[in-house]
Amino acid sequence: MTNLAGDIDAETRILQCMRKWSPLIAVCLGTFLLLVDVLIVVVALPAISDDFTADYTDLQWVIDGYALSLAALVLGAGSLADRFGRRRTYLIGIGIFAISSLLCAVAPNEQALIAARILQGFGGAAMFACTAALLNFTYQGRDRGVAFGVWGAVNGVAAAAGPLAGGLLTEHLGWRWVFLVNLPICLVAIWFTVRGVSESRAPRGGRFDLPGTISFTVAAAAVTYGLIRAGDAGWTDGVALAAFAAGLVALVLFLRTEARSDHPMLDLTLFRRAPFAVLIVAAFLTQAAAFGYLPFSMVWLQQVLGNGPVDAGLYGALPMAAAALVVGASAGRLLQRIAPRWTVGLGLLLIAAGNLLQARIGPDSSGAVLIPGLIVVGLGVGCVLPTNASAVLAEVPRERSGMAGGALNTFRQLGLAFGVAIFGTVFTDRIAAGHGSPAGFADGLNATLLVASGTALTAGILVLVLVRRPAAADLPAGTSAGLGNVVPVD
Repeated sequence: MTNLAGDIDAETRILQCMRKWSPLIAVCLGTFLLLVDVLIVVVALPAISDDFTADYTDLQWVIDGYALSLAALVLGAGSLADRFGRRRTYLIGIGIFAISSLLCAVAPNEQALIAARILQGFGGAAMFACTAALLNFTYQGRDRGVAFGVWGAVNGVAAAAGPLAGGLLTEHLGWRWVFLVNLPICLVAIWFTVRGVSESRAPRGGRFDLPGTISFTVAAAAVTYGLIRAGDAGWTDGVALAAFAAGLVALVLFLRTEARSDHPMLDLTLFRRAPFAVLIVAAFLTQAAAFGYLPFSMVWLQQVLGNGPVDAGLYGALPMAAAALVVGASAGRLLQRIAPRWTVGLGLLLIAAGNLLQARIGPDSSGAVLIPGLIVVGLGVGCVLPTNASAVLAEVPRERSGMAGGALNTFRQLGLAFGVAIFGTVFTDRIAAGHGSPAGFADGLNATLLVASGTALTAGILVLVLVRRPAAADLPAGTSAGLGNVVPVD
């Protein structure tokens, strides 16, 4: 009888534990999906190219379509979630993500795939905008710290798992499974969300800034399209110049809209603080310099060297992701105690050095030539991302922490999109000059890595020179740091 009572008590405790952490599981599953899909497709790009006979311009949009829509809608989606309900918005986001993943998997051509990836970014933005707020509403005290710690670790795991998972799926099942694998995970995430997450809204729900969202999206998309078009057709191409002009006009409209709005999507007065502005620029340039060349590394590894997708992921991305994860997990708390001028600035110099170390590829080089440089880049990424995030939030009033965090995530995704576009221009120009020979591919990747190195070097110098105020001893009240993310928790 005693054993039976003990078994019942143990079962009750297990059920209580499951109910308690169901919201965390739901949020972590969604976060993992939307972040892993940034890099999981990188390894699959050569297989997609072969299947659709797509050129490098199309390949860039497979990544940029997702990154741009995710970046453009995160801030606006956060306002909608505050007003109409975060749980509801999160579930809608998962549903859109699942449907678009299926559309990606059955895409008959590259145009359909790109359109589905853009739609996938819509779902990712709705999910991303709700994750921190859902955890904040659900957990208190010590549990809140545990929840945000686990959620932050998931961010790092997603970066490390993406290339390897993409390689395994592409090599053994085909590239379409890179997207099909999302479907069962989405179903599990929906189940945990419906079962364990309570609805929450802001006391004064935000208003969706439609003019700001539209003008911002047009500006980012037009400039990115112009960069990709210029790389393919030349910098004097009329369509490319028209895209740049449209992007400039849309940017001016966005700035005017936000300056005059009573409820702006992005409060432009935040950028009057030089450290805040420089740290946002540093986040933008970090994403470009650390990740923007990866698609072209994968092309070289697979189409020139003949590596399979798994080996390409092991050589071309996993060393960096693993090094960043190790730094974040082992030294994250220590790094938060050092002034961001040093952690972010010197971390960017490490990224610059790592890219420079990779830029020694010859026609006869193997994929192993990339590994030492990637490890150095990963060490820099592990230093920059978490401390840059906490430093950004330390520069704004507490009531603006949510907006600042959204701006940070937005500019990170824009940095990736712009990096892929700009580096793609450099890469294709050098390949064309080399008439598509292995030496031309090697020269193109070297040139891309040199530009990425210069980008990180410039960002590092800006931070070291202009971010002079020492970091606060502690994070601002109501913030919590995760791996690569610091989020408001009030």
